[in-house]
Amino acid sequence: MRPDTPTPTTPATPAGTDVDRKAHLEEAARLERMARRYPEDAEQLLLRAAAHHELADNRERASALYDGLLAAESPEDPVLIRALKAANLWEYGHEAEARAIITGVRSAAPRTPAPWIVAGEALEAHDELQEAHDTFTEGATLLVEGTTPPPYETRPLLLGRHRVRRLLGAPHDDWDALADTLNTAALPLDELHDPNRTWSLGSDNPEELRAEINRIQAELGTYRAALSRPYPVAVLHWPAAELTELLAAYPDLSSEYPSDDKHTAHELHTAAVESALRDLSASGTPNLGVVEATVPSYEAFAAAETAHPTDPHLLPLYTTTLATRARALPWPPQPDTPCWCGSGRGYGGCHGVAAQ
Repeated sequence: MRPDTPTPTTPATPAGTDVDRKAHLEEAARLERMARRYPEDAEQLLLRAAAHHELADNRERASALYDGLLAAESPEDPVLIRALKAANLWEYGHEAEARAIITGVRSAAPRTPAPWIVAGEALEAHDELQEAHDTFTEGATLLVEGTTPPPYETRPLLLGRHRVRRLLGAPHDDWDALADTLNTAALPLDELHDPNRTWSLGSDNPEELRAEINRIQAELGTYRAALSRPYPVAVLHWPAAELTELLAAYPDLSSEYPSDDKHTAHELHTAAVESALRDLSASGTPNLGVVEATVPSYEAFAAAETAHPTDPHLLPLYTTTLATRARALPWPPQPDTPCWCGSGRGYGGCHGVAAQ
């Protein structure tokens, strides 16, 4: 099975022990080897490797990986790579270059949230609170405004903006209220982002210390939940032509993708995909997505697993592998976004009709 390649985020504080540092360096080396073995996944793998180098405080090597990715032909997400490079540079003394790169990231107005989040958190980490606030706000204006509810992957923009506004002492606005509704921690955001919390750590009052412990536990719970699902919970979708080819080549899979007198196998399949996603959403499962299957990639996956493509147990494994390789489209799309099924119609006028 191919390695997992979740979406990169700003790395945490570097490892504090030699054992931790060695583990991160070993993982980075493994990911770099995998990138050479699977060049189609190299960008995601090398971004993860760079993050591990940062965690090992091997920041020069991380910068070299970012530079290599930017020099490659047609990188998938050059703006995100530049944002990650800037955050790393700032951590080992290259402040001026990092600032210039972040300015360029903001000017590029990326249409994905990750570059905005990385840039905003880098500015926040270095006490550039007004700039961080402006970065989060610009990203939210571009990606969140007019969407109800905001796409799952954009929520860190609103949460980061709320956090910085609390540090700045700014009054609540509509987006802060929206961030409150998106918070899944046991404590409200105003408590989690209270700038006076730092002072309570030095208090002799047991009640204040207990309250701070409760807040930290709530934050850890949210953080662990995020780490436990670094990639979307995805449902597999076969486009019509691919499903036809699959069933012609492997008719034993017809039991997995049946048809009836009124509907084709593809019509029933796409209805089942939408139904499964809605059931997951109704159960409270966040970060949902759709991954698109092709017969050649499924056959290659089966060969890698030394299994036959007719084995139905391969299908969920194949789905998860595609999701970990950052191939999932977030669900639900916006009403005017092309539907995930490939019909060419907007989601609101296709499989999203019943959701309106």
